Amino acid sequence: MMHFLEELKRWLGEITEIALLLIALGIAAEILFGNTVAFFGGGIVANLTALLKTLGDNGLVGLIALSIILFLFYRKRAVPQS
Repeated sequence: MMHFLEELKRWLGEITEIALLLIALGIAAEILFGNTVAFFGGGIVANLTALLKTLGDNGLVGLIALSIILFLFYRKRAVPQS
């Protein structure tokens, strides 16, 4: 059972990394080509800006939420890669 959970955590970590890379690629493509990037659906920068505005409008709660998000993205891997 423990091996299954470790494998699941590893897979979810890899999927998250791929998703973050796709988001970064979408942002770069949208900056270069505008909102007409059909592959990514467009609006990535607008959605990111809206998210940051929402966090900023909420003051301390937004700051705490942003801190938690950054902690989750930058923490060391729980399961070492093999």
